[in-house]
Amino acid sequence: METPSNTIEGELPSIAALPADEVLGALATSAAGLTSEKAAEYQGKFGKNLIQAAKKKSPVLAFLSNFTHLMAILLWVAGIIALVAGMPELCVAVWLVNLINGCFSFWQEHQADKATEALKKMLPSYVNVIRDGEQIQVLAEDLVPGDVMVLAEGDKISADGRVIRASDLQVDQSTLTGESNPVRKTADAVCEPDLTPAETPNLVFAGTSVSEGNGRVVVTRIGMATEFGKIASLTQNMEESESPLQRQLDRLTKQVTLFAMCMGVAFFLLDVLFVHNGLASSFIFALGMVVAFIPEGLLPTVTLSLAMAVQRMSKRNALVKKLSSVEALGSTSVICTDKTGTLTQNEMTVNHLWTCDREYEVTGVGYAPKGEIRSNGEKWLAADDEQLRLLVAGGALCSNARLVDPEEEGGRYTVLGDPTEACLLVSAQKAGLTLEGLEAEMPRVRELPFESRRKRMTTIHQLKQPLDGAKRVAFVKGAPNEVVRLSSSARINGEVVAMDNDLRKRIMDANDGYAADGLRVLALAYRPLRADDESIPRSMSDYTPDNIECELTFVGLLVMQDPPRPEVADAVAECRRAGIRVVMITGDYGLTAVSIARKIGIVQSAHPRVFSGVELEKTSDDELKEALKGEVVFARMAPEQKLRVVENLQQMGEIVAVTGDGVNDSPALKKADIGVAMGITGTDVAKEAADMILTDDNFASIVHAIEEGRAVYANIKKFMLYILNSNVPEAVPSAIYLLSGGAVPLPLTTMQILTIDLGTDMLPALGLGTEPPEADVMDRPPRDPNEPLLSGKVMRKAFLWYGLLGALFSFAAFMFCQVMNGWHPGIAMFGVGADLDPVYVRATTMALAAIVLVCAGVIGLGVVESREDDELRRARQAASNYRYAKSWLALALPVAYCLLDAAGTFADSLVLRSLDPDSANCAYELTFLFAAVVSFVYVKFFRHDRFQPKREAPKYIGALFETAGQFAYIYAIADEDHVMYAAPIIAAYCAASVLWSRIFLREKLSWRHYLMLVLIVIGIVLLGILDL
Repeated sequence: METPSNTIEGELPSIAALPADEVLGALATSAAGLTSEKAAEYQGKFGKNLIQAAKKKSPVLAFLSNFTHLMAILLWVAGIIALVAGMPELCVAVWLVNLINGCFSFWQEHQADKATEALKKMLPSYVNVIRDGEQIQVLAEDLVPGDVMVLAEGDKISADGRVIRASDLQVDQSTLTGESNPVRKTADAVCEPDLTPAETPNLVFAGTSVSEGNGRVVVTRIGMATEFGKIASLTQNMEESESPLQRQLDRLTKQVTLFAMCMGVAFFLLDVLFVHNGLASSFIFALGMVVAFIPEGLLPTVTLSLAMAVQRMSKRNALVKKLSSVEALGSTSVICTDKTGTLTQNEMTVNHLWTCDREYEVTGVGYAPKGEIRSNGEKWLAADDEQLRLLVAGGALCSNARLVDPEEEGGRYTVLGDPTEACLLVSAQKAGLTLEGLEAEMPRVRELPFESRRKRMTTIHQLKQPLDGAKRVAFVKGAPNEVVRLSSSARINGEVVAMDNDLRKRIMDANDGYAADGLRVLALAYRPLRADDESIPRSMSDYTPDNIECELTFVGLLVMQDPPRPEVADAVAECRRAGIRVVMITGDYGLTAVSIARKIGIVQSAHPRVFSGVELEKTSDDELKEALKGEVVFARMAPEQKLRVVENLQQMGEIVAVTGDGVNDSPALKKADIGVAMGITGTDVAKEAADMILTDDNFASIVHAIEEGRAVYANIKKFMLYILNSNVPEAVPSAIYLLSGGAVPLPLTTMQILTIDLGTDMLPALGLGTEPPEADVMDRPPRDPNEPLLSGKVMRKAFLWYGLLGALFSFAAFMFCQVMNGWHPGIAMFGVGADLDPVYVRATTMALAAIVLVCAGVIGLGVVESREDDELRRARQAASNYRYAKSWLALALPVAYCLLDAAGTFADSLVLRSLDPDSANCAYELTFLFAAVVSFVYVKFFRHDRFQPKREAPKYIGALFETAGQFAYIYAIADEDHVMYAAPIIAAYCAASVLWSRIFLREKLSWRHYLMLVLIVIGIVLLGILDL
């Protein structure tokens, strides 16, 4: 039921300011709860306590969207043009490519937006309430404002409410604030005006849980009106933004379309003016040229390259949900990161102990009892010093937390209770004590729970061995200033001495020093409860903070923090080298946040700007943008404030990655260019809103993912250059056909153009897509997100250099075949008016082979240039003429190698027609020998690699295998009685090459390779049996 509001009239701050006994009246309820009739009335007025789901995009529309973006539309149009131009095979192939690509993209990216579903799952099914004066269970969705909820340890809270009764009530609000420490709740009125709702100690919120204690809460807001619902609304209303790659592909599509149309018009005019064909046939021919200039293989190659990058990133603990997000990672210029669990261990750790005698350092991090206590280079145990024993034992006993061992080796410990108290148990274990032993020695008999007003807690213990003449002791743990104020004495060198002002100052100076470093400090004191002390009540039930927490003996300070992950500092330093800024946005306090930020290198200045949530509310967007240009830390942030920071960074032109694990992070995760959720500690909501999930919750994994993202963009530029360079060789021979008036037949057939576009273009390009990141990829600044994929430099290389080179060799190969078969000027060329002429077929095949070989040369050389950084390029440009000439020769040698290999194969085919195997083998051997020498010279002198016989020799010996196989193959087909052995001979030397690579080159073989080897052996055996 949709309603204007799911809350009783009145603002929460005014409810928080009321005393507990006035709250019920203000909310039109009573301690006996609502009556059934009133609950039904409110249900009709306010509706159900549900998170309303946003209208989802139909799966059918999501599927169709993969076929309606600009590049896909271009391919559909290309197929139609091919069909009209009389090339139905090309039409079918292009449409199939488009269809397969769309289905693959849908399968990869189809992650339905289930953020609101996750929110629903986090709400409990039933809740205990007081109605009609009785405690009953009702469905969480039936809660209404005015209901009185009964909360106990472990309960999840189903609605926002005001606490009216609390007994050591602690609530885990990490899903909303990101802060892992439980927050103590009180029923007292709160009149401080500058507190955020999450900071108000008498308010609780839907989606949080009770970690300790119990209490009663009157419901104030339900459903979408809760803080939880507001976050859901923010997430639902977020508009999907295009990734930088999507924008660049759209731009590239427009550029390619315009270029192809211009070339189509040019070829139409050439056909009409020079060949004098009719307008209809000229139009059909021009349409064919338009198709030739459309890179049909680009879209599937990009998609598959991104998919392979996703697989590589998954091995580095980063699961990517959306393909286009992979490349966006490479453009990231700012990372907005949470602190707890991402930069830190999310495991509170005692790292120092302080007594009036000495300071101790505690090694080891986390809840695992690994580490030791050291002072002045010596190891200390509780048995070595009575004050140390009292400090760690009192801290462990004055605690309600418990640690559960991990279920598997290397797993995480589970904390039951307050993480701050849990780390005190670990420090006792490092001192050689166990909780079980301490509880047996000093069993607890009474507790005075922590109260925010007192800022301390006390536990009473019965002693088996007297302490200062008493058989009972009270351990008091709390804020240092409060504990020191209540202490009248202190232990020094095993003796109790009177507390004076100098000693108080010494203790507080130590506390202030730790606090300035962002460390959390607790003080421990005790009071011997002697039987002859008249100030102590005889009955333990009469113990109160006023009569127990006084005349204390100060023991020491327990210093702790959530330590940074050890690898984070290096990752932040790597971000700095890569030109990526890291901004901390946390729910923790500013002093702690700045301390961690400084330790790991996020901030380096003496006085970075620190924004609290309250301060940010008073800051304009212009002032915020100015602050974001420098070092800044954000603390105590609300969800909408995190979102505001991200939006301002994006308005500044930054590509923003945001990390988060709580519900409070989901709006910012959704809005960011890259949302990164934590896989271990992250809520379902955060994971659904994010584009990427870190399976190890480690900031360093983000840096690895950025490295892969940068590699993807570099690889896309490489294979785009490779794909585009075949367009000119397809078009230039056709232009010669037009300019010659038809005297020179078309050097490439329709199916050969299709072979280039969808075969020799796409498959090698996929290999380029798997290139690993270059060594210096993280030493470069982030790329400009507006930098076009099809830049002027790429066009010059693809069309004016590599393209013309391919066109030259292709047409030369075509003419070479014509001349070798008897053509000379003055007679008609083979193929004019006869498309099935055998010589013409061989000539077009030679032209196709030349294009393929030049494209291979582009992979070997042209792509290498993209690996050179700016300094190397400038150095090469400034090199001497000798070096310049050498670089040109280095380019020509591999191309010559390819052409020589092609010429050798062609020579083989010419000799084979005369069935002269000796001549064929001689030609092949000479070609191979010369090509090997060219290869050696290129490696030795122009790549500047040191020739290593142990590494290079197996390659050349392996090539001899191929030569031997080729000899056997030629002899087989020359002998009519053994022609059936030609195919198995080819298969056999292929198998030998594979085994040689495995044994000598240490290449890894998959199960497919071994299956191929088995099938080859079976085939050869069967042929032998048939021959017998």
